[in-house]
Amino acid sequence: MNILIMGPPGAGKGTQAESIVNEFGVPHISTGDAFRLAIKQGTPIGIKAKEYMDKGLLVPDDVTIGIVEERLQQSDCEKGFLLDGFPRTLSQAEALDDILSRLNTKLDHVINLRVDREKLMARLTGRRICKNCGATYHVLFNPPKQEGICDKCGGELYQRSDDQEESVGIRLDEYINKTAPLLTFYEQKGLLRQIDGDQEIGAVSTEIASVLRG
Repeated sequence: MNILIMGPPGAGKGTQAESIVNEFGVPHISTGDAFRLAIKQGTPIGIKAKEYMDKGLLVPDDVTIGIVEERLQQSDCEKGFLLDGFPRTLSQAEALDDILSRLNTKLDHVINLRVDREKLMARLTGRRICKNCGATYHVLFNPPKQEGICDKCGGELYQRSDDQEESVGIRLDEYINKTAPLLTFYEQKGLLRQIDGDQEIGAVSTEIASVLRG
């Protein structure tokens, strides 16, 4: 079974990806992992990617696509895979279609985790980190016993700049704008499976499993 999982920051994609992997026994392929593997193995395209990364440059689409194709050709993907973080654009989605066609396979499901924007904001802006020991809390889901104070070491808790409302809003808007065409693309292919990501974690996992089992 070949699956693509999508969802905005804060939707719980990582947690659900882990659940899918455990339930269906397919490898979880994130672009970051695929890059690291290609670089570790010293493949020609991995070496090319490393050149860009070492210079602090964005890796071009053609290199990213090549790395994904290389990863999907590995033996552990013969019975299926879970793609995460690719494609991010319409051109990448079309390139993925070409890759899968060459490999004589296709996507079976595109899982999209939907969560209301205001709830995503609450999830993403609620994180607090201890300045002293690095312990992580959340004002809603995992609050410290005493506000602003770390339970473990008594250190002061702070909010990272990229967790502040303005930064989070920009990230969410960017994600929504970039992925809207992708969702339409997969919906037109009859592959899009919309999942309510605002349920309890186990309920989301159950709904995804039910959809994938058909």
